[in-house]
Amino acid sequence: MKEKVLVAMSGGVDSSVAAAILLEEGYEPVGVTMRLWNQPEGVQRQGCCSLDDVNDARRVAEKLGIPHYTLNMKDAFKVNVVEYFVDEYKAGRTPNPCIACNRVLKFEMLIEKGAQMGIHKLATGHYARVVRDGERYLIARGADRNKDQSYFLFDTPSINLSRILFPIGELTKEETREKAKSLGLKTAMKAESQEICFVPDDDYKNFMTEYGVEPREGSIVTADGKVVGKHMGTHFYTIGQRRGLGVGHAHRLYVTAIHPETNTVVVGSETDLHTVSMTVENLTWHLPVESGDVLEVQIRYRQEPIKCRVEDTEQKSLKVIFMGAVGAVAPGQAAVFYRGDIVIGGGWIASSSTS
Repeated sequence: MKEKVLVAMSGGVDSSVAAAILLEEGYEPVGVTMRLWNQPEGVQRQGCCSLDDVNDARRVAEKLGIPHYTLNMKDAFKVNVVEYFVDEYKAGRTPNPCIACNRVLKFEMLIEKGAQMGIHKLATGHYARVVRDGERYLIARGADRNKDQSYFLFDTPSINLSRILFPIGELTKEETREKAKSLGLKTAMKAESQEICFVPDDDYKNFMTEYGVEPREGSIVTADGKVVGKHMGTHFYTIGQRRGLGVGHAHRLYVTAIHPETNTVVVGSETDLHTVSMTVENLTWHLPVESGDVLEVQIRYRQEPIKCRVEDTEQKSLKVIFMGAVGAVAPGQAAVFYRGDIVIGGGWIASSSTS
């Protein structure tokens, strides 16, 4: 009897090919698409949230001859992803909604939904791999380093990794598209969305306003407290931002700090962004680490990993010392630690230091 696998099908080429590969490998794929968000009327976009994407996933399933179901997960998405996104910006941090969506909806709720259906494995179209280390299962980078998505998966519960499959983890993006074309899948040349799926036109400022976050005028200041401009809300800014500041100055300015408690945005030069250490909290570890260990850390998607030393590994928060200055370390973003291609663990940046 063939083993059933629940396949999270977003309507894109990656999850389409993931389902096709499983079928070829002798599994019995069951496609499922999550309805997550209602876009405003007239907004057309591709991502995880549009009706077109649901229809594309259904058509691919029909082409492959596999079952397909649509799950209404809008309430869970609103609470665990959208409200988290809004609250983080209001608190002066930079959120990463894709990580929250993966952890809660895909690798917790979908696994639970599958179990209710008698299906005990889940597959997605991520460019990542699950590797076995004795009795442990670990996340590793995908073969295509340009598309590697292991960064977004660091806090997937270890207990669930033995039930997760990444069928395209050994492929490049080009190979994935070629595979889709050879199978005649509608999604073969479908464009990728580079934006947050629930934010129309990537305009998160307008989204925040429409979501009920009221503009609140405050000061843009330099590190010594000199007022150089005005803003309409600290939630409109992120660390390292240089565009749209509305401040005239002899030198290029960047956002170096955000203080919602005083309603101020601090700006400075690019060198003012250089950071030598950071504190990381809410940690998830897949392999043990000790104080003094040298690892590689990635503090944003598609960033080259940075060598670092970790301290205070027995504490709830971790001190990370960079081996060289690093720019634009944004509280709220994920810090993911690697040894080679293996994800050791990670957490959320709480603060950083320039000295």
